[in-house]
Amino acid sequence: MRFSWVLIEPVMPVPYVPTLGPARWGDPLHELLEAVVDNAGTGRFLPHDKDRRWGATKTERVLADAIEHDQEQTLVPTLVERGRGVVKVYVYGAAPGSLSAGAELARKLAAVHGAAKARIVWFLDADQPDEYAQGARVQLKDFNAGPGEAPGVPVQEYKELPEGAEFQAFATAMAEDGFAFLYGQMQAGRVGHVLTVLHDGLVAGAIGPMETLADARGDARLLPQYFGVLPQHRGRGYGRALWRAAMHWGHRHGAVYQLLQTEVGGASDRLCRAEGLTSLGFVNHADV
Repeated sequence: MRFSWVLIEPVMPVPYVPTLGPARWGDPLHELLEAVVDNAGTGRFLPHDKDRRWGATKTERVLADAIEHDQEQTLVPTLVERGRGVVKVYVYGAAPGSLSAGAELARKLAAVHGAAKARIVWFLDADQPDEYAQGARVQLKDFNAGPGEAPGVPVQEYKELPEGAEFQAFATAMAEDGFAFLYGQMQAGRVGHVLTVLHDGLVAGAIGPMETLADARGDARLLPQYFGVLPQHRGRGYGRALWRAAMHWGHRHGAVYQLLQTEVGGASDRLCRAEGLTSLGFVNHADV
């Protein structure tokens, strides 16, 4: 399968590549689309895939034979081979029937592959009102402008925590935010630095792992982190302090930028907007 960039560029309001996630305008998006198709079914990670740190095998692959690509729309289906399986159809198109066509294709392929869920993913540009979004905002932190303001409260690395700080208890309480999984990865020595903030000597919030990876252009990208503060300690500025400490870590370690997907209207979304990140648009999703 080969994509015509002349066809897909006008219907790509957000720089987003199936199985890889968000990119920047100016990145080689056409080449990245071709690469994920060429890589489909191999189980290998592309060198610049942010998910390679979490396992040995790529679990989402493009269903190349089912791609629909014409003048009105491009539909790129993928299969997530984890759990009971999910078929996603990434819809690039503004035609009145694009979402319906994507939903029909998702349901059909879910039945063919025995997947438990069928889902469509579509995009809105950054100028659209927040109320139109049904998912996440893609946000860009550009380190060429510097790291931003310093944290307002002390932040320290996990490895420097005093005895009795109870990171494990924090991770258990924040399991729904991914910290139980992250703690397991930390114990196994598979991830980088994790930054923490304490309240009365106990871990109240954390962000990590802090890692960079070269993208398709060779630029160092600060990878997304798990990020959270215990409910009883929110509103004290701990989240903002952790975020700013993470940005300073990225700047010190040569990151050129970071891309994040934040739930529209959520705490992280509001924080990133207040910290001056640039919105690249919205990634919406719905089960069908």
